[in-house]
Amino acid sequence: MDGSLEKMVDPTLAEMGKNLNEAMKMLEDNQRKLEEENEKKYARKDIPGPLQGSGQDMVSILQLVQNLMHGEEEEETSQSYRLQNVGEQGHMALLGHSLAAYISVLDRERLRKLTTRILSDTTLWLCRLFRYENGSAYYHEDDREGLLKICRLVIHTRYEDYTLEGFNVLYNKQPVIYISSAARTGLGQALCNQLGLPLSCMCRVPCNTMFGSQHQMDVALLDRLIKDDVESGKLPLLLVANAGTPGAGHTDKLGRLKELCEQYKMWLHVEGVNLATLALGYVSSSVLAATKCDSMTLTLGSWLGLPAVPAVTLYRHEDPSLSLAAGLTSSQPVEKLRALPLWLSLQYLGHDGIVERIKHASQLSQRLLENLKNLDFIKTSVEDELSSPVVVFKFFQEYSNRDQTSHAEQASTICHPIISNEGHIYDTFNQWLGEQLAQLVPASGVDVVELEDEGTCVRFSPLMTSAVLGTEMQDIDQLVDCLKMKIPVLTSTLQLREEFEQEVRRTVGLLYIEDLGWPGLGVVRYNYHSDGKNDDKQEKELEKINTELLKKLNELESDLIFSLGPEFGGQKNCVYIGMVTEDLDVSELVETIAATGREIEENSRLLENMTEVVRKGIQEAQLQLQKANEERLLEEGLLRQIPVVGSVLNWFSPFQASPKGRTFNLTAGSLESTESMYVSKAQGTGSTPPPTPTSSLAKQRLPGQKAFKRSLRSSDGFSETSSISHCDDLDKLDQRPPNLSPGQEQGPSEMEGAEEQKEVAQVKTDTEDIHSDKSPPDCTKVEDQASQR
Repeated sequence: MDGSLEKMVDPTLAEMGKNLNEAMKMLEDNQRKLEEENEKKYARKDIPGPLQGSGQDMVSILQLVQNLMHGEEEEETSQSYRLQNVGEQGHMALLGHSLAAYISVLDRERLRKLTTRILSDTTLWLCRLFRYENGSAYYHEDDREGLLKICRLVIHTRYEDYTLEGFNVLYNKQPVIYISSAARTGLGQALCNQLGLPLSCMCRVPCNTMFGSQHQMDVALLDRLIKDDVESGKLPLLLVANAGTPGAGHTDKLGRLKELCEQYKMWLHVEGVNLATLALGYVSSSVLAATKCDSMTLTLGSWLGLPAVPAVTLYRHEDPSLSLAAGLTSSQPVEKLRALPLWLSLQYLGHDGIVERIKHASQLSQRLLENLKNLDFIKTSVEDELSSPVVVFKFFQEYSNRDQTSHAEQASTICHPIISNEGHIYDTFNQWLGEQLAQLVPASGVDVVELEDEGTCVRFSPLMTSAVLGTEMQDIDQLVDCLKMKIPVLTSTLQLREEFEQEVRRTVGLLYIEDLGWPGLGVVRYNYHSDGKNDDKQEKELEKINTELLKKLNELESDLIFSLGPEFGGQKNCVYIGMVTEDLDVSELVETIAATGREIEENSRLLENMTEVVRKGIQEAQLQLQKANEERLLEEGLLRQIPVVGSVLNWFSPFQASPKGRTFNLTAGSLESTESMYVSKAQGTGSTPPPTPTSSLAKQRLPGQKAFKRSLRSSDGFSETSSISHCDDLDKLDQRPPNLSPGQEQGPSEMEGAEEQKEVAQVKTDTEDIHSDKSPPDCTKVEDQASQR
């Protein structure tokens, strides 16, 4: 490419292309050493500083841009961070912005000719590509700006005196703009704010409730609303329809809406992601009707993976003066250069390249939809199973399926009542599912969407993400594999959630916390039994016990995840339990939580009691020592207390007095004298303390089995193996010679035989204790013979 740049006639264009290539290589090279990253992390390069007087070279400036782009990556390790895949077509779009700045310095005549050619070429290509005949184009950065200009055009068209009288014309006959309730959030309010209209000029049309898609505009209800507005003296102005709603990707009945707009002389504007399929060979009839609308907005940047290219609004209007008054056209040649990045990118891709990208995105959605049909507990919401660019699905488990997947040992004791707030629970689980899929397969581009009727769902819209992320078929297969792994976890957690709630409510000392926003087994809190303590101290003790309980549970060898819950909006002083599998032993889990909490509480109380005992013991020891000193003074007499006389008297008649001190036995909690210590040189033993309370946190588990797991087939295999080895030992016992008479001596072999017989008996006893109900029938006779011997 560098060689082709050198062959250009204009050296400035060659230098511009060369500099752009070097700049892009420098910005895309984000492989730096860890030492340099750490230095940049603490250098605080992002703090604004003074402008240097001498200036900087281009390499230093680009290095600063690179640091600002990638400087915070180490702080975002918890979230998947993926830059847009900028290919050669992206470089062409970026080159267009540089060329626009260069072209703007040309003389006025050359600039006019060049901008006219760029604008006419781009408009012609887009109108032919998306089957919009005899259309004009308006290029804009904000995707809502095109609709805003169209509204102004319609106002100028329907109100002839608007240019002269302004809002006074609107006061006499108020305009009405109709939008669907499934439209983008805040679209109506943004239009009213920019147009200077009251919110009463915006009418939201509900979607179907009985027949048809629940994401399509109700045409019959719209007809009644328009009639009511006409009768009240209002002017129906414009209708905004969707060819692919922002949430579910459904298309309104554009054919009937167009007939309704012609009846009331309204303007029909269409927007949505499904408009991209107009470039394909096969187009559904519902989307094909968009070619007859008055205007449409295309977002080619996301569809084709082109960075920093403008959105395009195609429209049909016969009066150029009104288009100029509305701002759809401009007499300034510089504003026409907005189409330059798109003009370069379309030429680079070509017609076949554009169609291939859109077709690839449609094939990705069809591949995912076919795989989702074969999965249980997955409910899809698509408009057309043959050609639906957007796939919306969610996890949902019917009550009948929930009963069929229940464990056999639970079927007789646990029924499945209707879950209160079931919709909130499914929303929470689908929120977790969407986040997990987006984290495990970031190239898929799935996200979580909130729909009015379906609730929280997972959305896959490849037309908006595949060209940017470079999504391929193997990414779809990986997404389906991850979904298959998560479905059993979701079903098990949803099923055991009710059992966990019942077990916690039956257990003394535990409190079940209902948190519908937690995607997991549930939330539990250990209740602290306060003895007349104030609320602040009780709250601190409760926090201390539950924090220690969480620490103890995380130290256990289990597959469960225990946490303090979400950072915002969660309950305090609780233990949150995450997703679980079907082999979870809920009763053992709840028993372990309760026993661990009691142990922590008892240890805490023991420490408090010991602190109080030590404090009282010190006070008692001080009183006893003071009393002992007074007794010693009385025994020694008054003369021995005089300094000189006492020394002489003690030399002639020494006073023998044993030292009397006090020692506190922490284990016994008693105050003792130190006389025995000075006599025997050892501390006297007191009463043994009560044993520290412990709990049997886990049941007897097999080798390698983690906590809170049911022993399914492994326990049966252990029982059969033990019984077989038991029978082999008994057979060896029958093959041994008979016992000797009492007068005969037993040799070493007989002694060993007796010891082995005891060991076999011990094996029998252990085996019967563990698996008494699973001994093989053919071993019963052998066991009876051994017992008779």
